[in-house]
Amino acid sequence: MNTNNPDRLKPSVMNVRRIARIAVFIALSAVGAMIKLPSPVGTIGLDSAPGFFCALAFGYVEGAAVIAMGHMLTSAVLGFPLGIPLHLFIAAQMALWAVALRLIRGRFGIIAGSTVTVLLNGVLSSFSMFFVGGMGAVLGIMPFLLAGSLVNVLIAALSYRVVHGGRLV
Repeated sequence: MNTNNPDRLKPSVMNVRRIARIAVFIALSAVGAMIKLPSPVGTIGLDSAPGFFCALAFGYVEGAAVIAMGHMLTSAVLGFPLGIPLHLFIAAQMALWAVALRLIRGRFGIIAGSTVTVLLNGVLSSFSMFFVGGMGAVLGIMPFLLAGSLVNVLIAALSYRVVHGGRLV
């Protein structure tokens, strides 16, 4: 086995960089998890912005991993108020919305991607609360989730535009 071949080492270096990048953005999600937006459930925070940014800047795999972990960290800080299974379901939804943001941005632009993502996260994700309190819980959380989604996606999209415009990513 010849380990002096630089082409052989390149994929492992890229994997280490990718894992390190994901870890740094998960740490940023943990910080964002500490910044709460007022809501009835208390789990709406700025934990999603790093995940949405990663989806835009680095790809949907990074974005999905960061945003799912970010939601779980936010929920863990509060002691999983909706129960671990429901929070795992919400984390999976968040990962899906990060993928959607990346794909829609690639095809239709950042404004379309951001708009659809805010609606998916703010409106469609509100229906996760149906299992907790019926339609009243859905309608009760929807305005707060829409506002939180808007803030997180706006932070991510604006950060991406600045970083991408400066050719830093």
